[in-house]
Amino acid sequence: MLGNLRPTEIVLILVVILLLFGAKKLPDMARSLGKSARILKSEAKAMKKDDEAAKTAETPTTASAPADPAPQAAPRTIQAAPGDVTSSRPVTEPNRTAQS
Repeated sequence: MLGNLRPTEIVLILVVILLLFGAKKLPDMARSLGKSARILKSEAKAMKKDDEAAKTAETPTTASAPADPAPQAAPRTIQAAPGDVTSSRPVTEPNRTAQS
């Protein structure tokens, strides 16, 4: 559907968006969209890394000595932009339990 758009239709859509939101709000909207995309990308990477770590942890070990429990890691935080600490928040992970 989007591949069928001609240049005049794209310009018309952009003009309507400009009229609806105004020229002052468009940069803010684009900035927040970029931040959301960065957050989504970083969380997808973190989930992939967690899955890979879980798969390697599930493989049986041949060592006869019992393994030490893993040290507790600091809670992860999500940051909207590098260096932007005002919008960072801790990630709650209810599935993980504390190991003593």
